[in-house]
Amino acid sequence: MPGAAADGAIVNPAGAAEQAWRRLQPERWPLPKEAFPQEAALVGGAVRDALLDRLGDAPDLDVVVEGDAVALCRQLGRRHGGSTVVLDAERSMARLVIGGWSIDLARRDGDSLEADLHRRDYTINAMALPLAERRLLVDPLNGYRHLQAKQLVAVAESNLLDDPLRLLRGLRLAGQLDFALEPSTARWISQHHAAIAPVAGERVLAELDKLAAAPGGEPLLARCLELKLLVPWRRSPWTPEEAQRLARCSAQAAHERGWSQAERSSFLPLARLANVVDAAALEQLRSSRKLQKQVSTLRRWQQQLGGTQPAMQAAALPETERLQLHRDLEASLPALVLDWPSDAARAWMERWRDPSDHLFHPSPPIDGLSLQRALQIPPSPALGALLLHLMQEQAFGRLDNRDAALEQARRWLESAEDAGERAPRRD
Repeated sequence: MPGAAADGAIVNPAGAAEQAWRRLQPERWPLPKEAFPQEAALVGGAVRDALLDRLGDAPDLDVVVEGDAVALCRQLGRRHGGSTVVLDAERSMARLVIGGWSIDLARRDGDSLEADLHRRDYTINAMALPLAERRLLVDPLNGYRHLQAKQLVAVAESNLLDDPLRLLRGLRLAGQLDFALEPSTARWISQHHAAIAPVAGERVLAELDKLAAAPGGEPLLARCLELKLLVPWRRSPWTPEEAQRLARCSAQAAHERGWSQAERSSFLPLARLANVVDAAALEQLRSSRKLQKQVSTLRRWQQQLGGTQPAMQAAALPETERLQLHRDLEASLPALVLDWPSDAARAWMERWRDPSDHLFHPSPPIDGLSLQRALQIPPSPALGALLLHLMQEQAFGRLDNRDAALEQARRWLESAEDAGERAPRRD
């Protein structure tokens, strides 16, 4: 039977604490539990994931202590090795990185452990395992019951507003865990969507990345837009076309199109994200330039090939445009074809997986330096045009070896000279 802690918290329902500790395997931690102060407690995601049996090999550990957590972190680093990163000096929060593990230490917020848990975001994150007691789960807000019901419940409306990123984090957690949002929680997120605007773009993007990678991420990303959580970073309304494409960016669709697990991990998040934010929004969110370019290029080709038969439209493109499509999307083509009809998507994926396919992986049949030496021509803008011409000839099967490429290059130069066009001058 559950007991009651001295401060009124419900403790250890159905032996949950012992089960969580068996899964946490503290004997594998890079430093022993005894290294922490007597009152230290494990809190947050590691407790939640241990109870759900979804821990990774080296889960991030969050520990609260009564005193100066930064000083303790440095002390542990000196005694056991590892490096200390100060996360928030004012709130006394630091991270110990040691042996491939990350251990966050924070000064307890409030007069008791229960008071600290009452300041957290969602009840499933508001449970604690005191390090000195393997039989105690401190759960003042019924987080364990909500875990069993697969329901995400906010601790309090005011807690969400203390850090408005928690509004978006709620949808992310629901997606990752396949939990339902409790009605009051959903209402608070909807009512306070504008509060997220001042949150640092990097933090918002980190949550979006996790949402896009979640197994059921596409409906929850759609929910983000419906709740207007991304309005500060979108210049235009979400279009029906984007909504339809996003709905088709499912793990089931990837499975039906024969994607490997590695392909799903790499391209499913990109396909979803591109239907939620554009390059301008990503710039505001301080994403990498690589991601901005990927999304911009993907969205441009989605729009160009829009319609009911995108594969047929792509196949009907003039050669120069078809080549440009594959040059633009060589590294991210799966994200384009995910919402295509299955047969067409599978055919394109089969060719894309073949690194020797010169259309899906275009490159010149000879490099520029070799071309200069063989034909005795200097570098010039026209040399780039010649290389592009040779790339196109090879991509569409009209060149198959180096000698043929050199002969084609000679004819191209002669034709350019005869036409009076600018061509590299031969010495």
